[in-house]
Amino acid sequence: MQYLDNEPYLLDLLTGSRLISSEQRSLITLKKDQQRQLLLRNRQRIKGPDGQKQEPEQPDMVDVIVSLHLEIPKTKLTLSEDHIMQAMAADLGLPFKKLDPLDLDLDVVTKTIPKSFALKHLLLPFAMKNGVLQVALHNPNNRSALEEIERANQISIKPFLSSKSDIHKMLAEFFGFQSSISAAETHLGGGPMVDLSNLEQYVKISTSSEIASTDHHIKGAVDHMFNYAFDQRASDIHLEPKRNETLVRLRIDGVLHTIYTLPKVVHPAIISRIKSLSRLDIAEKRRPQDGRIKVDREGKEAEIRVSTVPVAFGEKAVLRILDPDILFQDLSKIGFSDHDFHVYENFIKAPHGIFLITGPTGSGKSTTLYSTLKCIASPDKNIITVEDPVEMIHEEFNQISVQPQIEVTFSTILRNILRQDPDIIMIGEIRDLATATHAIQAALTGHLVFSTLHTNDAVSSISRLVDLGVEPFLIGSTMLGAMAQRLVRTICPNCIETYLESTEVIRLFGFKPDETIPSGETGLKLKRGKGCRECRKTGFKGRCGIFEIFPMSDRIKQMTSTSQSEAEIRKIALQEGMTTLKDDGWLKIRQGITTCEEAIRVIGVTHD
Repeated sequence: MQYLDNEPYLLDLLTGSRLISSEQRSLITLKKDQQRQLLLRNRQRIKGPDGQKQEPEQPDMVDVIVSLHLEIPKTKLTLSEDHIMQAMAADLGLPFKKLDPLDLDLDVVTKTIPKSFALKHLLLPFAMKNGVLQVALHNPNNRSALEEIERANQISIKPFLSSKSDIHKMLAEFFGFQSSISAAETHLGGGPMVDLSNLEQYVKISTSSEIASTDHHIKGAVDHMFNYAFDQRASDIHLEPKRNETLVRLRIDGVLHTIYTLPKVVHPAIISRIKSLSRLDIAEKRRPQDGRIKVDREGKEAEIRVSTVPVAFGEKAVLRILDPDILFQDLSKIGFSDHDFHVYENFIKAPHGIFLITGPTGSGKSTTLYSTLKCIASPDKNIITVEDPVEMIHEEFNQISVQPQIEVTFSTILRNILRQDPDIIMIGEIRDLATATHAIQAALTGHLVFSTLHTNDAVSSISRLVDLGVEPFLIGSTMLGAMAQRLVRTICPNCIETYLESTEVIRLFGFKPDETIPSGETGLKLKRGKGCRECRKTGFKGRCGIFEIFPMSDRIKQMTSTSQSEAEIRKIALQEGMTTLKDDGWLKIRQGITTCEEAIRVIGVTHD
């Protein structure tokens, strides 16, 4: 029986598993021919890797059902290929396998069967356990292909059912990146390992064909690494050389994950490729270098900022991914509460003054600034930014990059920037008295100035400016306010669950659960993520901001001008309704956006 294209079997299976209703079953029967033709036409437009037209894969009944985007009854989930294949696996008594690149064995995937055979039969060997080869396949009828693998490898096979899209993706991933690495290792691994500290360098001269082949494999591996980082929403790629291997780690939602372990022999070639792309000196391995790469991905441009430093076992490279979709966001969707958004809007619509955004590195200050400038940019405004370096090019801004080696610094640029007739000025960071003085001078002469400071909270920005040497009366007369921000991971929507947290634990975190506890209950109902494949078992997917917005009222301006203490200013700000980071964190916990543990990880435990 051909299970994948057997309409009565599949419809009976899905109806019995309560994945579709009787009405949806009738809809599938009505639209199946139309959807099949539509899928076939779409596949005919797809070209092969060589740019030539390829024979389109005939859509089966599973493809047709998935293409209708049906909603599973009594849930908000869309019926997916995984749902169908799980139901089929349960019915046929086969285990279902959700393929994850972190679980797969490189040698098993790439060296057990040829890529052409795997693509033809849509199957993927993924692990070897107790002498049994585990193989994921899409078509449960394809026993002949499994028998061929058994005969060729003289080994027993345990079949698992997987979705077609997962198998295609893993084949591309492993026979792309991983086989490129294996091929490069084969070409580069002919001699002994050469340590940087060796006085007598051993050099193996490669033939022309080896150089070309290795170069081709390294290019492919780097491209696959970039694509994988974009797919995983990574903000940074770390290439870390160790004694016998190289770790590739991705920072996803602020947390580093080890994705690949590469042979040490390919590390210099990969670093050289990245240096070449970012126009760095390939021969210089003793000094830190900085560069950038402009990449085009599916018609969209993105920036990758490259930093290399020499470490104990070679050169470490960190690649910061600057995605315009992340840097330029809708201000109303980055995490502001209604009250804070209204206050923030008043700041950015002010005719003149200085507004400061504070927070540690990686707290989202650049995203907030870029999103703000994009929000207020218009043809009748001249926006000038001074950055170190320019993170993302945007045509609506006039962006100036700091270059200390030729004495182009924040302070030297600001001396002349007013002659450029700006309306709005963005200064990447106020680091010294000269920069602070010029920024305040610009605000005094009728310009709206945005900048950042490295302080822990919003009110501390006043003390920081005073410490730099700015006169308090100048701060009081020009400063609109300040905002501290952090980034917290948001609960994964695919595995979110409700649980009861005791009020004692909540108070230990430093929060005040002031809601009335229902009778008979010992805590509050909060949300958390159980952990699933979509969120890499972390329970979190994506991030949002938590904010502390500090507006400078007339009373606080007067207190600042007369050098009142920071504690007194904070007390009045709280009386006037300032929301602290902890208050905003608790609000997002109650709304089911993040968890107590995550908020405290970012904010720290504080007790009033």
